Amino acid sequence: MSDKRSTPDLSDRKFYPAEEEAAFSKSAPPVTPQTQHPAYKLAFQDRDFLLRDELRPVRFQLELLKPEMLLDEAGVGSTLVMYGSARIPSPEAAKVALSTLDKLEGRDRVIAENLAKKAKYYHEAYRLAKLVSEKSIIEDGKRQFVVTSGGGPSIMEAANKGASEAGAESIGLNIVLPHEQAPNPYVTPYLSFQFHYFALRKMHFLLRARAVAVFPGGFGTFDEFFELLTLIQTGKMKPIPILLFGKEFWNRVVDFEAIADEGTISHDDLDLIEWCETAEEGWDAIERFYGLDKSRD
Repeated sequence: MSDKRSTPDLSDRKFYPAEEEAAFSKSAPPVTPQTQHPAYKLAFQDRDFLLRDELRPVRFQLELLKPEMLLDEAGVGSTLVMYGSARIPSPEAAKVALSTLDKLEGRDRVIAENLAKKAKYYHEAYRLAKLVSEKSIIEDGKRQFVVTSGGGPSIMEAANKGASEAGAESIGLNIVLPHEQAPNPYVTPYLSFQFHYFALRKMHFLLRARAVAVFPGGFGTFDEFFELLTLIQTGKMKPIPILLFGKEFWNRVVDFEAIADEGTISHDDLDLIEWCETAEEGWDAIERFYGLDKSRD
């Protein structure tokens, strides 16, 4: 009878994992000019080396892989992405702002009034995120339409807050900026990511997206919204529902019909947009697009 203790484990790895090797390298190496020089550091532990310009392709790959792997491990199948301003106040903050209007004059007063008027979109972003999160749709063992925002304040905060108050997880994709920027408190901690590269962050917004809700916003919102339209219009991305909230705002700041009349886009391209004003209209558009069973509701 053979001794099981001497039987080789065919599934056992034959090389030490990187974590163990790193521990070995720290176990009291002799102090010499060689071991103390940065050149002797393990490459994957050498921060100065990893931040060199020549390593940019490696950093790109890391920012692609880390969120992708962690989202897979968290069982995220698809997402509802929510874009919008970082400046629109909550309804409560809007009331406070309106109560101090008498202290403002000219353009400052107009801006404060305009932002306060858009507080309703904070509320609708919150309601849409909560409504969709409460559906708790699971397919192939993975959660679908997981709310995803840029992780910051205002509309982004409303999105994560709505999901959180529905008892659901939500994703925040923050970006490093010169001024202080931190995740809002409603992002699920283990689904809170930080990016150096805008390009990789934008990829992760859309890799799992099955619908995108766009609320009034500034340059960042315009950038993300028009890139999404371009990807679908050119056939680089399959169509998904694009829920555009705030028709009065958008038609004031962008004349979509004029762009089509100029011939630089087709009038049919405007059908990519689904106009919405309420959370219910947004979810109805998603249900129609995917033919979801209303018995889920």
